[in-house]
Amino acid sequence: MSSSIKLTAVEQPSGGVGAISALLLPQLGQHFAKRAARLRQLAEGHEQADYLGFAATVAQAQQRLLERFPVPAPELEALAQRVGDAAPLAVQQLPRSRYWQQALEALIEDLRAEASGPVRAALDALAALSHEQREACAEHLLQGRYGEVDSGQALFLWAALGLYFVQLAAALPAHAHAAVGEHRQFCPVCAGAPVASVILTGKRAGLRYLHCGLCESRWHMVRVKCSNCEHTGKLDYWSLERQDSAVKAESCGDCESYLKAFYYEHDPALEPVADDLATLRLDAELEGQGFARSSINPFLFPG
Repeated sequence: MSSSIKLTAVEQPSGGVGAISALLLPQLGQHFAKRAARLRQLAEGHEQADYLGFAATVAQAQQRLLERFPVPAPELEALAQRVGDAAPLAVQQLPRSRYWQQALEALIEDLRAEASGPVRAALDALAALSHEQREACAEHLLQGRYGEVDSGQALFLWAALGLYFVQLAAALPAHAHAAVGEHRQFCPVCAGAPVASVILTGKRAGLRYLHCGLCESRWHMVRVKCSNCEHTGKLDYWSLERQDSAVKAESCGDCESYLKAFYYEHDPALEPVADDLATLRLDAELEGQGFARSSINPFLFPG
């Protein structure tokens, strides 16, 4: 089922002044460094401080690789050929280059320097896998077969895949326009699942975008609609704090799923992956009510 958000070549922008941007491609720069900084901030006094600190270490390693070992320019330049109606980086069709495995090897070496205990064991086990085995693991993860991959290794595999896909997405020479129809559950760039939704401020104040858990693009979806089944009749909003909390969860009684929403007007420092990871008590409450998470966090694979 294809998305109602379509990409066109950058020379063919659509929409006039004031039109809602259907798609926001990721901006690289200090992308992972900002995540690492937010994770370290959230770790202060947190009951899961150690894990948040570990996640910050991984994000900082991703930033170093982004700066020192980027995707080769010819590969990025070839992306123009993939822009069309379908998601150009759809994991089901995109032939992955060897870059992601090279990034994985560099990531393993970077993190090994200070790793100890279970982390070093997971890195060593991953380093021992053949290229074919790693490719098979990547395929399982990208197809949503998370149970087929050791959860301790999945995190590092996804870190390398995410580093790869975010660079491809940022380099896409494309605009997006919203066609008539629904079907916005999955990223129109890579067909990945969202990690959360974000409610923006500034010139896009009040607009909701879903934030992809793989390529980190954001695509527009109207509010008060389930991001999973797109029904509107049985939505509820949950918070562990006050009514104007920066973090809420939207649950749907039709498909019995939930997705967190982050409100930048209440906390401009929010970072979807980091703040999702730091609010697992909210997940526990929703799951206790019988709802299932519809998203995937790069640091929270099942198992």
